[in-house]
Amino acid sequence: MEMVRLSSFKSRSNLVLYFYLKDDTPGCTAQALEFSDLEDKLAKLDTVVLGVSRDDCLSHGTFRDKHGITVRLLSDSESEACKKYDVLQEKEINGKTKIGILRSTFIIDKYGVLHHALYGVNAYNHATEVLRLIKEIT
Repeated sequence: MEMVRLSSFKSRSNLVLYFYLKDDTPGCTAQALEFSDLEDKLAKLDTVVLGVSRDDCLSHGTFRDKHGITVRLLSDSESEACKKYDVLQEKEINGKTKIGILRSTFIIDKYGVLHHALYGVNAYNHATEVLRLIKEIT
């Protein structure tokens, strides 16, 4: 329930910023749990993981508590970050066009340099791939 600025991590931590579709869906749950499982390994590499969706903070809290998720989850209910990182896409569901998040991950080093912009990633085993990419830049 507090504002987070990516600039506050500069000079302190590498950053994994991952955008996911919706709290408590199977793929998003698996992805959040995998990042949570690797959080200690990532922390040893001076890396913080932030998950972002358009769900509100209360939804995030329920999702986190229900599944034991330990990575920080950020609410982008106004889609500001989603627009800046270009992760919104049109999807047709039941004959209606809706705007949704394209599952994406950004790896930013502690100097603010974007090393990887990964769009359309698979929710499963993605955290392990991110850990490998973090090891390459540290």
